[in-house]
Amino acid sequence: MGDMTNYLGWKIDFSQPAGEAALLHPGSVQWRVYKNPIVLGIGGVAAVLLEFADARIRSGVWDHSTYPVDPIGRSKRTGMAAMVGVYGPQSAARRVIKGVSHMHAKVNGQTPGGEAYRALDPELLDWVSATAAYGFLNAYDRFVAPIPDADKARFYRDGAVVAQLYGVQRSPASTADFLNMMAQRADRFEPHPIVGEFLAIIQSGTAAPSVPKFLHRSLARAAVSLLPPLVRGKLALGASYDLTMADRLALRAVASLADRRARPRSPAFQACLRLGLPGNFLYRSPSEQARLLAQAGLAQAQVAHAA
Repeated sequence: MGDMTNYLGWKIDFSQPAGEAALLHPGSVQWRVYKNPIVLGIGGVAAVLLEFADARIRSGVWDHSTYPVDPIGRSKRTGMAAMVGVYGPQSAARRVIKGVSHMHAKVNGQTPGGEAYRALDPELLDWVSATAAYGFLNAYDRFVAPIPDADKARFYRDGAVVAQLYGVQRSPASTADFLNMMAQRADRFEPHPIVGEFLAIIQSGTAAPSVPKFLHRSLARAAVSLLPPLVRGKLALGASYDLTMADRLALRAVASLADRRARPRSPAFQACLRLGLPGNFLYRSPSEQARLLAQAGLAQAQVAHAA
């Protein structure tokens, strides 16, 4: 039995039950991308910044979560929900998604400008899901290795399977589709002091304890660098957030190292064992992964490739 993880009161073992499939195939782009903790840090922060551009989501997160007072706990819970959706056994993933949706059903209120919001509003669910996909995919593409266009399209397509369980009605099919969703919402985007407070928390390191301390400021800048210019301009994130060459080189070095080093206690490693694959399956060459998938009777999906 592997390490047990507690989420919303449930014990989750990514290594059990033996043979139980995840919502996504181990040959998916998600399995390759989500194994990297540096990518999750950069992409997750970028996603939050994209969400915070909308006053309704910003108010919902800041007023109804523990993020301002417990950024570590809130970040860990958000990250674990993502891990369960990608790597967890389907039974656990569906249970967690149902629990998250139940919590979100209680989130409603008014923005400082007096506009009502509900966390389960399909428009908001669609945007939150889209920002996560955009953030993680582009963090890997930018700071680890270029992702071929075919794999990017597959990432968006496969991710819609999980998103629909959260009630998402429209998932982007490509980066161009994401940018179109963004443009349709652009009139709502605005700067706010909470964005600066959030980035200050990220730069302090309290929200990303797994990231080396010297990289916290670089991580924040990297996340800002992933924002489309329209959003960065709307959020008024100026030159002080520019990613320097030193930032870029340091993050690429650490992210590349993380992409080569298997972590036996990680959800990705444990999930591979659950499916009868070597724990370091995701760190092997594409040809070796294809052979192992066939050997385990899991070869029905294409293996994600680096460019």
